[in-house]
Amino acid sequence: MQFAPGAVTLGLSISGVKGRNKTIDQAGIYLVSNIILNSFTQGVKNATDITRPDGTSNAFPSGHAAEAFASAEFMRREYGDRSVWYTITSYTVASSVGLFRMYNNKHWFSDVVAGAGVGILSTQAAYWLYPKIKGIFSKNGKGPVVMPYYSKGGISATLSHTF
Repeated sequence: MQFAPGAVTLGLSISGVKGRNKTIDQAGIYLVSNIILNSFTQGVKNATDITRPDGTSNAFPSGHAAEAFASAEFMRREYGDRSVWYTITSYTVASSVGLFRMYNNKHWFSDVVAGAGVGILSTQAAYWLYPKIKGIFSKNGKGPVVMPYYSKGGISATLSHTF
């Protein structure tokens, strides 16, 4: 459920419903948002090691809530001008994720609120950063080359770019 608004946003774009950005740029923005939110949430979780309501560790902030609200903000930014229902629906789904995390004793209210803030801010930051990143990698019509590979049970990728 946490990825649903993001998946629907990309699905709408792929199916021809025009959003604020082209599909490839939407995918890039969503990727940058996820890199930011996962780096931040995992770093803070490891630094604080706050106990969850069920007694396990790494409660703060909620990564599920961060992802859900990042996805909701992504949909709002892409399709919120077309209809307010895109925003209402995506934020309702995100709020449900947070409520279920608390209902299932995985997070405190503060964990969910912090995760929501991280998610929204991560997407906002991605919309600001993505054009700058894209500009670095697309000068003179030359883009980067990404070479994924699998070896000895591990997946990796190499990024090559000529400046």
